This record gives sequence, structure tokens and C-alpha cells, in this order.
Amino acid sequence: MKIAILGAGESGVGAALLAKKLDYDVFVSDRGSIKDTYKKELNAQEIPFEEGQHSENKIFEAAEIIKSPGIPDHVPLIQALHEKGLPVISEIEFASRYTQAKVIAITGSNGKTTTTKLTHHLLRSSGLSAALGGNIGHSFARLLVEAPSELYVLELSSFQLDGIVSFRPNIAVLLNITPDHLDRYDYQMAKYVASKFRITMNQRPEDQFLINDEDPEMAAYLEGHPPLANIWRIPGEQPLAVDLRMSTGEVFDLRATVLRGRHNYFNARCAIEIALQLGADPAAIQRGLETFVNEPHRLEEVATIKEVTYINDSKATNVEAVYHALQAMDRPLVWVVGGQDKGNDYSAIMPLVEEKVRAMVCLGADNEKLKTVFGPLHRPMIESRTAADAVAQAAALAEAGDVVLLSPACASFDLFNNYAERGDLFRAAVLELKANPS
Repeated sequence: MKIAILGAGESGVGAALLAKKLDYDVFVSDRGSIKDTYKKELNAQEIPFEEGQHSENKIFEAAEIIKSPGIPDHVPLIQALHEKGLPVISEIEFASRYTQAKVIAITGSNGKTTTTKLTHHLLRSSGLSAALGGNIGHSFARLLVEAPSELYVLELSSFQLDGIVSFRPNIAVLLNITPDHLDRYDYQMAKYVASKFRITMNQRPEDQFLINDEDPEMAAYLEGHPPLANIWRIPGEQPLAVDLRMSTGEVFDLRATVLRGRHNYFNARCAIEIALQLGADPAAIQRGLETFVNEPHRLEEVATIKEVTYINDSKATNVEAVYHALQAMDRPLVWVVGGQDKGNDYSAIMPLVEEKVRAMVCLGADNEKLKTVFGPLHRPMIESRTAADAVAQAAALAEAGDVVLLSPACASFDLFNNYAERGDLFRAAVLELKANPS
């Protein structure tokens, strides 16, 4: 069977490696440039590929097309494939056909990376064989080729879920649903919600579907679309307590962990419930909680300088993520915010900003909206165009006992290549300040 793969990033190359292993006739096409590391892999496996174009004559010869999640469904090539009746699937769908292992699939608008990594860490800490991948790290398909396991813990985006047909996780997790990526869904929230719920569409009564019991979007959707899976309803607003009590009665101590705030207590509750369900030992789970290291750029404590703590939350690229970050803080804040605005509505965080933020550094090419929205609060507000300058300005504004929090609420593409570069430069500037305090 001939398979065409559109996009030669991690998911595309992973799918190509799996397809080659299965002796399919594979062709990889990327309209942009392909990273040298991926080209070397494709060449090593003698997988034909092209970059800088899509040769439609070769693509339309395929019996099935595997599409990168970064390619929207509305582009002309994808529309033409649909019109020809050719199946277009995601790498997640393709890989799922070739394993009988248990799959835990985790999605949500915010917190999915933390929850996925924590779940994997707790399982591994308990001695269970588990592999981590999906939207983070290695693609599902690559894991099947290079790291076969009894259990896969996958972070999934809505874009990946859009391309599934029969993918069926044994445990599915939907953490929350707030507006994000609406440009891919015709700016219709209902379409985005439906996309997230695809995670449970093939589940059966013996499967588990873990949801946030206090999410209004989920509640509204479930009324008209009850899933077949067994639903676990986890309270969304976990108390700000150091002891976390599970539905099974076990209590876990979060004091010695890096997890901050109600949202991360909810994430931890989800991960622990899954680990217990899969037979993990409670004592091993507790040890796992204490040894867990969070994803970089997610409430990452960088350093404390002159009694001021600097926290890198560069991955907070929407208002909901910033809400949770502000909620987790219990000290006065110098807030570093800004970037490429995505149509943000800041009204949800206004009370928290008024309560906790005493100064702002606007790190963006265009800060007019931030100045208009938050100017009436009459907080000190400084504009900056580089991460190093933002750190210097924040340090000048901060007082002993404060927190300098980079939590931008915006995309990074106005001044940086991505949120990781923004966070890396912020971290580097903080560490430089620590090494050479004025």
C-alpha cells in the first residue's frame, strides 16, 4: 500500500519510520524545509522525500495520507484530497492501529503537558513500564518503532484529535476547555469543544474518561453527547491544601513538590488517580511527586536574588494559563506580560491583577492594548523589547519579598521564535543578574 505523509516534523518522520518498518511504500512531502536531523533519518531508512513543494501527482497516488497536525484542514491540497475520497488521518490514528498496549491520552486547553509528564513520572516511579510522547517528546509512531512499551502516556492536541478515526484510549483525560486556536475552528467555540471531545469518541463502557467536573464547556457538551466510557468526575477547584485526598481514601502530601496553585493540584489529582487505577503503589507515588521536575517555562522557579524570586512561565500564552499562574502566587508581583495578542479578553484576570500585581513590564512589539486595559489600575508600567531589558526593568521595580513573574498571556512571535526562546532568554538574563548583581 502506498502512503503519503505531509509534513516532515516529528510526527511525520515518526509515521514514516513506522510505515517503513511495516513495509509500506512511503513518500514524505514537506512544503517547507526539513531539519537536517530528520533528513538524515529518512535517508538512512531509504525513505523518499521532498521539501519546498508538494508534488500532487505523487501524493494523489497514495491510498492513504498522514497529515501533520500543523496543516489546517482548509488548505487547498487537503480539500482536494477529501474531494477525491482519499482518507487523510493523523499520525496518532496511524500508530494506534499497530499496538495492543494500554494508552492514556491527555488533552485540554491548559495543563496537559504537566499532567502528561507527571502521570508518566508517577507510573515509572512505581516500576511500571510506560513511554511518554504524542504532542511532547517523541511521536507515538516513533515510540512504537524505537521504544515499545506496555503502556503509552500521550499528550494530544485538538489538531491531532481532528485526524483520528478509530483511535481508542483506555484512559482519556480532558482537563479543561477555554478559547484557544479558534482560528482553526472558524472562530466557533462549539467546534473547538467538539474537537476536544473526540478523545472519547471511540471509547467503550470498560474505558475510563476523566473530566473536570466544574468546567462549564464540558458540562454543556456532555448534556447532549453522553460518552460510552465510564466517567470520573474530578473537582476542578482543588483546595489550596498541602494534603490531597483521593477518591480511594489515600492522602498525598504536596509540600515537598514543585507543584503550585489549585490548577496544579487538580493536575496532580488526575495523575495520581490514573496511577492508582493502574496499580501503582501509594508510597511510590508519593516519592514520584517529590522527585517530579516540571516542564521548563511552566511556573519554573529560576532564582532568588536579593529576596526577589524570578519565575519563568513563558508557556502561558493565553489568558486562562495566566489566571492560574496569578492564582498560584501568594506574594506581591512584578508581572512581565505581552507579546503577540491573540484577541485576548483580560476581564477574567482583572480582579487577580488588581489584587496581586503592583507593577508591570510589557514585553512586546506593540503594548497599546495592555496599556489601555491595565492603565486604569494605575500600576507602574514599563515597556521593553528584549528579555534582558525586561528582567533589568523588573529588578528595578521589585522589592524584597516580591516575585517577578514572566507569564505573557500572548504568543511570542513578535519578538521571539517561540515561547521557549522567550523563556530561555528570560532565564539567562536572570542567571546573569544573579552572577553579577548590581
